[in-house]
Amino acid sequence: MSLNKKQIQHLKGAAHSLKPVVLLGNNGLTEAVVAEIDYALNHHELIKVKIPTDDKETKALIVEAICRETKSTQVQVIGKTLVIYRESAEKKIRIPKV
Repeated sequence: MSLNKKQIQHLKGAAHSLKPVVLLGNNGLTEAVVAEIDYALNHHELIKVKIPTDDKETKALIVEAICRETKSTQVQVIGKTLVIYRESAEKKIRIPKV
């Protein structure tokens, strides 16, 4: 799903007050972590994931892998926090059309 600028701004605002739901541990991105992220997306649609690495290239690879494996859309990355969105069947978050 591709989001336009207005939709991304809306989701950033909605994510502002959220706390990270999933924290990557020392083992990095494992199947269990991907499953937990997938479960959280099904339940919340918009979540924050904490990625404990300072290396930009490693972080970019992890972000790409998370989005690919969970079929979610990256909203933003600030520091070590990733915000991702995936619409569920219930459509809990209403995003602007245009």
